[in-house]
Amino acid sequence: MRPLDLFGLGLLGLRTRPARAALSGLGIAIGIATMLVVTGIPASSQAALVEELDALGTNALQAVARPDVEPPAPLPESAVEMVRRIGPVTAVSAVANTHTLVRRNDRTDPADGLGLTVLASRLDLLPTIDARIRRGRWLTPATERFPAVVLGSVAASRLGITDLIPGRPTPQVVIADRGFTVVGILATTPLSPDIDRSVLVGWPAAEAHLDFDGSPTVLYVQCDEPQLEAVRAVLAETVSPERPGAVVVTRPSDALAAKRATESSFSVLFLALAVVALVIGGIGVANTMVVSVLERRSEIGLRRALGATRGQIRGQFLTESVLLATAGGLGGTTLGLLATLGYARWQDWPLVVPAEAALAGVGGAVVIGVLAGVYPCVRAARLTPTQALATV
Repeated sequence: MRPLDLFGLGLLGLRTRPARAALSGLGIAIGIATMLVVTGIPASSQAALVEELDALGTNALQAVARPDVEPPAPLPESAVEMVRRIGPVTAVSAVANTHTLVRRNDRTDPADGLGLTVLASRLDLLPTIDARIRRGRWLTPATERFPAVVLGSVAASRLGITDLIPGRPTPQVVIADRGFTVVGILATTPLSPDIDRSVLVGWPAAEAHLDFDGSPTVLYVQCDEPQLEAVRAVLAETVSPERPGAVVVTRPSDALAAKRATESSFSVLFLALAVVALVIGGIGVANTMVVSVLERRSEIGLRRALGATRGQIRGQFLTESVLLATAGGLGGTTLGLLATLGYARWQDWPLVVPAEAALAGVGGAVVIGVLAGVYPCVRAARLTPTQALATV
């Protein structure tokens, strides 16, 4: 019998009993859909959790000069460029304490700095620390050379400058007895609370107007997360090759350990749920095909009496089993994806369906269809014509 004839015969068995085939396919579809849902929803939840953990700086490091070293060992002026040469490093920037005070105006107490820090800043600071502007604008290659400042969120509140309204006079603050124009206000920066309490001046402007020596105080580093520990191990030697012991490098965020533990736990969960769902689907197909053999003994006897071989009987029932499982797999995959998409949208999670689960939806259905159909098709082929026709 040609494969095309075998396919038509298997399809004929499903068409002649549409209600039973539909119910059997629905059972398989529910099993496959369950597999996708119980893997897709936890995967989407994990992705949302990982995004939250990433926002806590799982790929971020900081390097500062050790404060208790004698004589003091400031970070080299070339530290940023040296760190940028480390392969896994994706971003690096720096700020430097200018050791000056900021005042609301020239009539306030010169010794009252409001607990704020005046920092020299590089232009690439904002993307490196995941900060953003709330009002106004960030420093530019032009304004970083002039007396212009950007205020952290806490600094703006303490200085009484909470908004920058276009068309109105631009507010100023006084630093080292010189007026500086406020060009921007930062939003709250959870990863760098020190920036919230700072007044940021362009690097060249700090050197020109505040007697800044050009040595950075804090380096902010972002790198490929899997290589974070390796970067941390070489960061001090890279920043200060002559005195690496005078450099303090922050440990990886505790959020990184939580993220990796979460990924490991979810991976085990996905595997266990997928195996259970596939086993349940296989049992459903096997049960359906065994019942089909019992119901169709007369058909089997008639075909055997008309000359059908045992191999053809086995092929018929195995083809029917595979077609039934494939149809159920396709339907279950579609149903599972739609259910996962709907739940993820409802929870405002990113949609994530493990690739292996999606492939198992159809491929796994075919495999379990073959395995589950082996016993029923063998049982059908063993029936002799007289045994089968005796039940008519």
